[in-house]
Amino acid sequence: MTKPCFRFAPSPNGHLHIGHALSALLNVRAAVALSGRFFVRVEDIDQTRCTPQLEQDMFEDLAWLGVPLDEPSPRQSEAFPFYRAALEKLQDLGLVYSAFLTRSEIKTFVTEYEADGNTWPRDPDGAPLYPGDLAVLSEEDVQIRADSDASFALRLDMKKALARISSDLCWQEAGAEGKSLFDPGNRVPVEADRWGDVILARKDTPTSYHLSVVVDDARQGVTDILRGQDLYHATSVHRVLQELLGLPEPRYRHHRLVLDADGRKLSKSNQDTSLSALRADGLSHADLRRRIGL
Repeated sequence: MTKPCFRFAPSPNGHLHIGHALSALLNVRAAVALSGRFFVRVEDIDQTRCTPQLEQDMFEDLAWLGVPLDEPSPRQSEAFPFYRAALEKLQDLGLVYSAFLTRSEIKTFVTEYEADGNTWPRDPDGAPLYPGDLAVLSEEDVQIRADSDASFALRLDMKKALARISSDLCWQEAGAEGKSLFDPGNRVPVEADRWGDVILARKDTPTSYHLSVVVDDARQGVTDILRGQDLYHATSVHRVLQELLGLPEPRYRHHRLVLDADGRKLSKSNQDTSLSALRADGLSHADLRRRIGL
């Protein structure tokens, strides 16, 4: 039987907050309970926002939390060739296309579409689905951008992708908080069509979160993914990519979120919940655990 493997994968593009503390500690607890492995992965694709100082602060916060840092943490910035290979495999399958519309053009199109009382479809995160270049541009304009140095995104043709895989694709949602970690959970049907044509990479960025996370988890032998409820629906996209790329299926566990006073998800820009600020104010481990419900 494969030994369970858990990971905590923060991005050093801001200071960790108490929501990250909950996720990290739950992963450590689960790995210990199941006699499994745990490691920290540094998700530093964004080389502009991810800085050495923020990374140092992040590791100091994790050490203060008591998160094991016994081995060198793998970095996404060192794995670009693996993402490129995965992207090329999807391109060879004819499932990737260049999309030239800017965020501003998409926003304007959707605003004008909905001005007459219509509703444009949105993904589970609330972002409008990509309308396709020809909804805004002429074929000539698309060709001009393709022949120039215009920015573009590489998107997965979700309709074609879903046609290549089983229509009853699911994921295993295993026991999370409040349940035994040995609870097998249940199978959840994939609804990837709700996401439309997700971005896999950009002209100046060799991968996206969706692509890199499935490649990394497979390469690093991650068997159990315990992460926040905000990523629950994204699991549909990840299962589709795993199937297309021939990657193993991990078990998923999605835990509750720590919300602010207004009931919103915490942000790295919200300093009053950052671990560094709370530590400086004298927060103890016991105080932290009470605050996050542990």
